[in-house]
Amino acid sequence: MKKLLKNALVIATMNSDKERLEGADILVDGNLISEIGKNLSEDGVEEVIDCSGKIILPGFINTHHHFYQTLTRVIPDVQNAKLFDWLIYLYEIWRELTPEAVFVSAKVAIAELLMTGCTTSTDHLYLFPQNQDPNLIDFEIKAARELGIRFYPTRGSMSLGRSQGGLPPDDVVQTEDTIMQDVERLVNKYHDPEPFSMLRISLAPCSPFSITTELLKETVRFAREKGLRAHTHLAETKDEEEFCIEKFGKRPLDYMESVDWIGEDIWFAHSVYINSDEIKRMADTGTGVAHCPGSNLRLGSGIAPIPEMYKAGVKVSLAVDGSASNDAGDMLGEIRTALMVHRIKSGVDSTNADMMFDIATMGGAKVFGWENEIGSIEKGKAADLAIFDFEKIEYAGCWFDPVAALIFAGNNHRTYMTIVNGEVVVKDGKVVNLDENEVFKKANKLSKDMFEKAMKKRGNK
Repeated sequence: MKKLLKNALVIATMNSDKERLEGADILVDGNLISEIGKNLSEDGVEEVIDCSGKIILPGFINTHHHFYQTLTRVIPDVQNAKLFDWLIYLYEIWRELTPEAVFVSAKVAIAELLMTGCTTSTDHLYLFPQNQDPNLIDFEIKAARELGIRFYPTRGSMSLGRSQGGLPPDDVVQTEDTIMQDVERLVNKYHDPEPFSMLRISLAPCSPFSITTELLKETVRFAREKGLRAHTHLAETKDEEEFCIEKFGKRPLDYMESVDWIGEDIWFAHSVYINSDEIKRMADTGTGVAHCPGSNLRLGSGIAPIPEMYKAGVKVSLAVDGSASNDAGDMLGEIRTALMVHRIKSGVDSTNADMMFDIATMGGAKVFGWENEIGSIEKGKAADLAIFDFEKIEYAGCWFDPVAALIFAGNNHRTYMTIVNGEVVVKDGKVVNLDENEVFKKANKLSKDMFEKAMKKRGNK
């Protein structure tokens, strides 16, 4: 099916020249962009979408998330907790995770992302309660397919329970054999390496304090054997840095490099406590970063040296992180947060709108290894588009630079329309295949059930 997006106010292509086109059209043929320019012909077009007064950007790419955490947001007891205390408390609730909870929480998370301009997202599910169906990632995949997002889930894992010196309870970790068997199952069943795939699988042990060295080595070996990518949390807090130095005698990045976790097929979430020498090493090896500014601020973890990384050539991408550490899955809002926070740490001239949109689009595409398929508006790339309505009161006086206005101004980050793989998945700010009120009610019921079960068990101890 051919669609013509006609007469856009501005198309911010985010190509290598950061080209912006005014009053131009985009012709979508099936799932691909087939032409960009002014006054394109309507011959053979089945749907014309009037984009007068609209800003079109490539769909944003979210490179780190924990969907299930949408059920455990703003809990008073941990609103002001640091990461380790926050984790220890929330693990008790997450132990109650069910397949239905995974499915519904994924719908909540994906809806938030799609409505705020994200068209491709990963998810990092690493927690598998022993009394539940172990195939929990399958329920996330089902939700992603129903809502229409391009999905890159990571098979997370934890093998180091509390009795072995790790942080998580023993009943949410798995043996290394169990983990690797499910990794192979997921890859064989779902991973689609073909161009413009809607579903690919990556591997993601949770963190240095919840997995064994042997699992790290085995995971990256398997990933490289199968041509997959690998991901984990790294250098998020000072506590983690001290943990790695005490346990392994190495800083976090040095430890990961010692187990072969560095290179173009690796990306780390956070990387807050990374020094200049380590930044150069990451740039030289092509190692990627998922920057999570909102989560790092929410937990008081610190501010990652993103402007320095970006200038040094590190593959930097953007992520909302888990909703229990951010309390929102607002992708456009995350871009704004990233722009602002680095001006405090690195100076007002350290960031600008183009840089942040680049990180949120092509930065994510490069981290995922999909730079030839997504991340910019160019002929032959996927028709993944975020369309925003500029003709609203909150953008009055912003005509000087409508694209930058999306970050600097505005009070509602929902798109007018989001298109993924050529299909309209958000229209007039609403997810097409979702009853928001129904999912809201289900999510709250499941959240309350999990919380009440956890508190009852806690009280009985």
